[in-house]
Amino acid sequence: MNICLIGDGLTNLALAKCLTEKNINVSLYYSSTSRKISNNRTIGISKENFDFFQNNIIKIDKFSWPIKTIKIFSEKNNKLLSFGEKEKEMFFMVKNFELYKILEKKLLQKKNFKKIKIKNQSFYQKIIKKNKFDLVINSEKKNLINNKIFFKRILKDYKGEAATTFIDHQKCKNNEAVQVFTNQGPLAFLPISKTKTSIVYSIHNYKNYTENQIKNLVLKYNQSYKIKNFSKFEKFKLKLSINRNYFYKNILCFGDNLHSIHPLAGQGFNMTIRDIKIFLKIIDHNINLGLPLDKSVLLEFELKTKHLNYIFSAGIDFIHEFFRIDIQKSYSKKILKTFDKNSLFKKYVTKFANSGFNIY
Repeated sequence: MNICLIGDGLTNLALAKCLTEKNINVSLYYSSTSRKISNNRTIGISKENFDFFQNNIIKIDKFSWPIKTIKIFSEKNNKLLSFGEKEKEMFFMVKNFELYKILEKKLLQKKNFKKIKIKNQSFYQKIIKKNKFDLVINSEKKNLINNKIFFKRILKDYKGEAATTFIDHQKCKNNEAVQVFTNQGPLAFLPISKTKTSIVYSIHNYKNYTENQIKNLVLKYNQSYKIKNFSKFEKFKLKLSINRNYFYKNILCFGDNLHSIHPLAGQGFNMTIRDIKIFLKIIDHNINLGLPLDKSVLLEFELKTKHLNYIFSAGIDFIHEFFRIDIQKSYSKKILKTFDKNSLFKKYVTKFANSGFNIY
């Protein structure tokens, strides 16, 4: 069995690790433009997905940081909602670059894994017309396959960009994530150690702000840290993208290329991990029954995930729009404070963030 993965990101490395453990031959192809891994980006992994990662992909507990509580504030730093308990982990923060390097190192030690640079566009043409692989997983956002096949998407431009950086600060316990819904957009403080915290600031009309102005806004809304310095700022555009078509012949769209959502809830990579779980179950089912890995695998994957991914993405978009438009209104604050006192509401929101819909 031979599977081709296109794209050199965390999604394909995690998937490749799982597939090689099943004695499947994996060839990962990458272009030079898709290979940049940010030093200033982090991902939040829910407790359930973290346990899956630990048990099925790779041990990441040594370089992850537990988050036990989440607090949400308004522009004027009024607390609106809080989730979690001090004794239990809700999710874990991991640096993109560290996770990438450890996954790559483990994979390069495997005989049934190859990593190959794409030299020219004819590679994509060959994949579309005729290829030697049982399945092709395309996680690369911009390439000829997307332009020719996976171009039908539900798109929404949030007219903004997310600024990411790390702050170094005085030592503190630091297991509480904070989200502040400011007039400029949602600002997240995401701890990654006792002395370092990741900042993700999703700003409307980003081009109107200088780096110093963004720093001053972070300082303005900071309630917890004695900040020593900021690392280099990086940015990425804020867009919602949901593919209408999941597969073509034996080619599957996957990862952020399949669904990309607003980062305010930190659920993008968690959606992908849930997709990986379902995809692997289908692979295992076919292998156990002696069935081939062919188009039927991709069809079943679409049937089991498409509606769930759409509803989940729409839910995150609704949360964004609610906080963007209504958060400064007095009735919205009253509703949220009522929800904050409702243990059943908080239980189901926490479960939703941890497990998604968890049907399969």
